[in-house]
Amino acid sequence: MALPCWAQTQPASPPEDWVGKLAGLDTPPDLDLAALRQQALDRIKSRTDPVPLKRPPVAMQLLKLPQLVAEIQFDEDAAVARPESYRVLGRIADTLTDPSLLGYKFLIIGHTASAGRRDNNLTLSQRRADVIRDVLVNTFKVSPKRLQAIGLGEEQLLDAVHPTAPINQFTQIATVGALELNPPPVVPAKPVTPAKAGTHGHKR
Repeated sequence: MALPCWAQTQPASPPEDWVGKLAGLDTPPDLDLAALRQQALDRIKSRTDPVPLKRPPVAMQLLKLPQLVAEIQFDEDAAVARPESYRVLGRIADTLTDPSLLGYKFLIIGHTASAGRRDNNLTLSQRRADVIRDVLVNTFKVSPKRLQAIGLGEEQLLDAVHPTAPINQFTQIATVGALELNPPPVVPAKPVTPAKAGTHGHKR
């Protein structure tokens, strides 16, 4: 099954385009990221679907989410974001902190093209997704409570019809749920002080 081939998201596009792509979440997905990582790893170990063109998506539920796809460049075979990518990362941070999106949480999804070993690609994509999250949190001050990260390697190609296409190296940002508001603090009840003996005695 081929995934849709999303158009490349570039910093030159209007800001409202990015915000609009992440808006409109209808039903939050039931995502267990640890289980999803294990599922991708198990599929690689079992050598299921060795041909990329015949490989189904490992997480179909991600396809239905509001999302954008951005090109963030890394050093080759490494999880080091290149300096020229910080403009894109800053634009992502501006989008995530738009007033209309402040109440939502997002998932950063790392991908790789189909080249080299599948297990290495899975690990590399996770490291890169984690780096993107760290940069958004530490450099651009996006709340860490709003961001999660997962790498899917080549197990969910952005363009499965062309497994080695550059777009398969891009990063997805998907809206995955509403931010849970902090409940009001519980004020402990004041202990009742027992009345002193004789205070309420009958008068003689």
